[in-house]
Amino acid sequence: MTGRRIASIGCLVAGIAVALGAFAAHGLKAQLTPYELSIVEKGVQYQFWHALALIGLGLWYHVVPKRSVVVASCFIAIGILCFSGSLYGLALSDWRWLWPITPLGGTCFLIGWGTAAWSLWRKA
Repeated sequence: MTGRRIASIGCLVAGIAVALGAFAAHGLKAQLTPYELSIVEKGVQYQFWHALALIGLGLWYHVVPKRSVVVASCFIAIGILCFSGSLYGLALSDWRWLWPITPLGGTCFLIGWGTAAWSLWRKA
């Protein structure tokens, strides 16, 4: 995977976060309880912030093309899918089996951030 692709995926994920946030605020507000809406909002927030992280990692890869940057990007992308995806599923369905997937996504975020920090630290 190249830095250009990592950053492109980040841009795509950020755009999806904007669309999901707008859809939740305008299209789902009447259908969801305030608690369910807050779950969707939390998913959108984490998705957007981590999309920006992917963009930053893609740019960092152009400076220092290290495997650890790709590994960090993969963990953050998996974290977005698991964390935000499970929150969307929980808010929009009765699939309670998704609850264990949310902390798995959070763990992927932590591994991704740790790997990114390690990559930056080793550059210095």
